[in-house]
Amino acid sequence: MLHPASGTGIFTAGSALVIRFVRQGCTNRPFFHIVVAEKRKDQHMPVIEQVGTHDPLPNEHNEKLTSLNYERIRHWIGNGAVVSKPVEQLLGLAGFFPIHPTSYMTAWRNRIQEAEQQQNTIDDQQQKHTHP
Repeated sequence: MLHPASGTGIFTAGSALVIRFVRQGCTNRPFFHIVVAEKRKDQHMPVIEQVGTHDPLPNEHNEKLTSLNYERIRHWIGNGAVVSKPVEQLLGLAGFFPIHPTSYMTAWRNRIQEAEQQQNTIDDQQQKHTHP
């Protein structure tokens, strides 16, 4: 969301509504509902509306399933609901918002880690061939 000083004329910091995740599922098998709720209420209190779901664990096709009701999300944002940071990241990946900066940072760190692992496996293979 834009900062109030950006000149948008919109100030949502005092909004009573938030679009956020509510964790469902079992131990070691999380499942999230994306809901519109009052900011001051606990996540397991009754919500105003469910606007989507997110399954963070990949299925047999290596897909993380997410369903979003863009029309209702647009409606609630237009009525002053604030989007939580994790939901904002997910909506950025889905193309609803611009991609969140932390998504870029996570991808960058993953690329560096993958390159280091590949370099380590190459070094290990070279050591095996040079020292029989």
